[in-house]
Amino acid sequence: MGKYILKRVLQFIPVFLGVTLILFLMENVVPGDPIKLIAGEKKLDAVTEQNLRISFHLIETDSDGNVIYDANGNTVETPLWKRYVLYINGLLHGDLGVSYQKAGQSVSSIIAAKYPYTVRLAIVAIILEAVLGIGAGMISAIKRYSFWDILVTLLSALFVSMPAFWLGMLLQLFFGIFLKNATGGAFYLPISGVGGPYADFPSWVYYILPAFTLAAISMAYTARIMRSQLLEVLNQDYIRTAKAKGLSKRDVIRKHALKNALIPVVTYIGMDFGGMLAGAILTETVFNWPGIGYETYRAITQRDWPIVLGSVTVIIIVVMIINLVVDVSYAFLDPRIRFGAPKDKN
Repeated sequence: MGKYILKRVLQFIPVFLGVTLILFLMENVVPGDPIKLIAGEKKLDAVTEQNLRISFHLIETDSDGNVIYDANGNTVETPLWKRYVLYINGLLHGDLGVSYQKAGQSVSSIIAAKYPYTVRLAIVAIILEAVLGIGAGMISAIKRYSFWDILVTLLSALFVSMPAFWLGMLLQLFFGIFLKNATGGAFYLPISGVGGPYADFPSWVYYILPAFTLAAISMAYTARIMRSQLLEVLNQDYIRTAKAKGLSKRDVIRKHALKNALIPVVTYIGMDFGGMLAGAILTETVFNWPGIGYETYRAITQRDWPIVLGSVTVIIIVVMIINLVVDVSYAFLDPRIRFGAPKDKN
């Protein structure tokens, strides 16, 4: 197991370097001067502009921090490869850079303030997806061709075909406006924000609509996968053997069928959790949720590249860790899986 984990971690290194390199090149290919983006409509004096270029490693300096000039007396631009090396060195020391637009705030502090909202929303959404999706899939498989099977199939098709932003707006319209008007304000749900000390609802209530919106499509896919996998497992020979031994239907499903059926489901949920932790831009925008997805979208529209690079870098690391956890979890679901086991010799 230890060798397998080490092997996967080593595989992450070229992936991490490759993705960060692509993002770094995209930032530098896009037209525009970052110093002018920082200044906006203000005109900077020559000294201030030069100091900013030094701080962002845009021009070369010597070991004492003095600007290097060429034969014509012009400043020397820092080579792209050197800027990338400096960027990676900063990452290894926890320095993600400084925002262009937010008055010189560090990207690390911005992400630290925004990311917890995304993590909490993703946790609530993945719990809904796992509990409702797996539960609905199991009921649909066990009660095949019954009313419940048809209901789960119809709801799955409905959620899969409905875009997340549209579902979110429908939920806002029904639970936030229609119910409020119908009950005279006695019952309704908040449609935006995260609450606070003077909010009308407890903080947990603000998670209901965005978490369900974020989980709805994935929940439908989880139910479909669970249904098909459980039906396939229930037709295996060892299941018939277990039934022949006199085990009850509940024990057959719980002790023999469920673990094997869960393997592809866990894979999907794990990958989906990584996607949720990457920030759901549409959901966070619809519900005015101050998470990393909405912050990244704002940074892209304002060409605040340090925040874009920093956010994506953190997301890459989180997704790689989630993928590793999912792979390791296979060994606990299926005892036939042995990481690093020698191949059979014929």
